[in-house]
Amino acid sequence: MVLLLDLECYDWRVEKKALVRATEETIASRIPPRKAIRDGAPLESPHILLLANDKDRIFIEKIGNLVHQTLPVYDGDFMLGGGHITGWAVKGNDIEIELENSLKTLYKNGSEIGGSTLLFAVGDGNHSLATAKAVWEEQKSLGITDSPARYALVEIVNIFDEGLTFEPIHRVVFGANSDNLKDFLSDRLNGKLEAVSDFSELEKKVHSSVADFGIALKNISGNLNFFVLHTNIKDLAVVHLQKALDSFVKDKNENSENKISMDYIHGSDEVKRLSSLENTIGILLPPIAKDSFFTTIQKTGSLPRKSFSMGEADEKRFYLECRKLFSN
Repeated sequence: MVLLLDLECYDWRVEKKALVRATEETIASRIPPRKAIRDGAPLESPHILLLANDKDRIFIEKIGNLVHQTLPVYDGDFMLGGGHITGWAVKGNDIEIELENSLKTLYKNGSEIGGSTLLFAVGDGNHSLATAKAVWEEQKSLGITDSPARYALVEIVNIFDEGLTFEPIHRVVFGANSDNLKDFLSDRLNGKLEAVSDFSELEKKVHSSVADFGIALKNISGNLNFFVLHTNIKDLAVVHLQKALDSFVKDKNENSENKISMDYIHGSDEVKRLSSLENTIGILLPPIAKDSFFTTIQKTGSLPRKSFSMGEADEKRFYLECRKLFSN
């Protein structure tokens, strides 16, 4: 569903507990160059994706079933094999009543202890949304109480939509003692190590879990070894792993001349390739658990950097809808 979001309901700062929140850390230095583009622009055509925590499918899917009974607003093919798209207008008294009732239910389900509520979480385009917020805040400072800049064009998707896939972003550590890192992670994450025969078995076991990690490393003899680190983590596993890795890298770099570094890798094949190199340890992350996504955001405030990717690069949506923003 594409709609306008009132920026008064959004804030990327964790402590604000806003109705609409960022899922990953927002880097403030990225906002000014984006702000220079948005401020004064006649049109906006962003790709800001908000996630709804709607396991019962009472919002997007229910409204979609109703609007599909009407004629579409647009219907056509994209270029270069990009697929087909059809869009319907969400309007009419009955549909608007259902829309309001659905939002009320999602609001109630997102209520937290202390009086705050998490309605939507930003899945993609958070810096674009943070930029829109900065432009609106500047407008308010000039005494403007209402304008098109108060709103941002966003797309809302149900996190439980089968078409929305969350791909884990794996980690690779360079320059660390493999046994030290393996044992450190096992101890810090209160896990149990299981040796497996090859990378295929490692990948299969990790993929079938939401709380286990795969570790690929070379031993002293130069042979590749593979271990599954079984844990009892209940929320998103990446949160706990990143804290442990950050702690390990910081401690080793402060107490050794041999510096350790870490990179973020898309795709298990690349992790396998890098793990075959000297002084390189590959860490496979499990699939993202959709059931615990919103509860983790509510608990931790935001996820670590490079926590997940939504879909593959060729599945990204076309920048289709736009609206008038500033008049010349």
